[in-house]
Amino acid sequence: MAHHFANRIPAHLLMWQRVREYAVPPSMIETATARRAVGDWAGACAAARVDIDLDLRAVRDRHGTDLVTRLRADLRRLAPDLLRWHMPRIAPDGRLRAGLTISLARYRSSGAMPLHLVVRTPPAWADAGQWISLALWEESGYDPGRLPHPHPHPHPNRRFRLDLHRHLWDCERSGELAWRCGAGEASSLVPPDRPYAPARPDMPDLPDRPAVHDYSWGSASWAAEAELLLQAEGCPRGAFTVRLGTRSRAVLELVAPDDSHAPTFRPLRETLPPQEVAALPVLPDAAARVLPDLELLRAGLVATDRLHPLVATALAAFGSAALSSSGPATGPASRPGDPHRVECRGEVHRIALRDGTLTAIDHDPAQLRREELLVALGGPALPCLRAIDEVHRDPEALPAVRERLGHGDIAGALAVVEGLLGPGAVLRDGPLREELESAAARRIDHGLFRSGLVAVHPGAGSAAGGKASGPRHAGAGHRPRLDRRTPPAMRLKQSGRARPRTGLIPRTS
Repeated sequence: MAHHFANRIPAHLLMWQRVREYAVPPSMIETATARRAVGDWAGACAAARVDIDLDLRAVRDRHGTDLVTRLRADLRRLAPDLLRWHMPRIAPDGRLRAGLTISLARYRSSGAMPLHLVVRTPPAWADAGQWISLALWEESGYDPGRLPHPHPHPHPNRRFRLDLHRHLWDCERSGELAWRCGAGEASSLVPPDRPYAPARPDMPDLPDRPAVHDYSWGSASWAAEAELLLQAEGCPRGAFTVRLGTRSRAVLELVAPDDSHAPTFRPLRETLPPQEVAALPVLPDAAARVLPDLELLRAGLVATDRLHPLVATALAAFGSAALSSSGPATGPASRPGDPHRVECRGEVHRIALRDGTLTAIDHDPAQLRREELLVALGGPALPCLRAIDEVHRDPEALPAVRERLGHGDIAGALAVVEGLLGPGAVLRDGPLREELESAAARRIDHGLFRSGLVAVHPGAGSAAGGKASGPRHAGAGHRPRLDRRTPPAMRLKQSGRARPRTGLIPRTS
């Protein structure tokens, strides 16, 4: 049966459209860029909500000055806002993939194990604010930072690695984005009568792998990316895997007649046991899939000026045909002071901001006080007062506020609320207040994780059958079992024998 593509937009593109709108706000990009331009890489990381969990002095004492010089140079080239822009995300809300360690660069020094500059995302129960952290990881297992908050997955993930894709975080190599993502390939523009037309790359048929023919797979560049991957692993040719799903992966082989010919890939002829397949190099997700920005441009779901400046510059310099898409048409943005019009007692009244609060400007203040007193006594409210109360409890901008809070843009969410209700407004019970209170409560969990002051070990929820996780879901009287995942401070506290303070007081006769 032939496949028929509906004119509706795929769900993953709608997710990426919301991510590009709210996850990395323009204010973050401007502040981080200004600080990076003057050499303040730590200030740029703070502006992009990136914690720094590394000590350059400790690295110098252990690995020497040469390695610290290379590390410091990479930190100056690091664009933390660009790194956040390209971080892996999960459906359906587009949040950062939790509990992940991604390698950004690998440093080799004589007489020591390779050192990795990594970026980490907190576990799901502590992801409030969508903060990420920069740290160092050594293959020998030595922790240069000795942080109070142990990460659930400290080892760099093989599927999500950016050491082979420095253009996704290095501002000096961001121009490589266009040719690495295949933006220069000939691709027909979206016709005006069809909002989305998925493109299917040409690739050889793979047995029992129908998912690889999805439009989001960048199979045209798999051979070149696999060559870079295998060279980094120390073998010019060989087999590699591409993860297609939760329990599905393609085992491919990179072949070429000789070094003068461009390599191609084909399905591996012999069947390998699962243990050998798991040990093969994995093509990074950034190389296996099409760049989301390129998909959004080709689908007409985002304008060029809404992209990250480094991304837009790289695609424009390459002359990508996808940039001719002007993006979705947007109407004029409503100003915060625009009055709302409400039909009240047969007339059209205005509601606008006055003296920092939202008020009915067509009613006399004395009349409004009498009507508010009548409402307090149980009487009916004026339509203007009902409209103001509805805006305070469940405004139309609530989805935008919820998206900003979910992606950690607290300042942007508060700016929307102040622009709608005024800086002097008092929030009333309703969905808006609940969202703000929930965001504030979740920030406490993140602070506990960062400081290592978790009241209950997150693994305590496994006693209930694995259905609960996080400090809030564990039982009140449950004492967690000490294991290798228990934080050192908690292990020392629970394994040590309490000593009474009264024993230290000398007796007086």
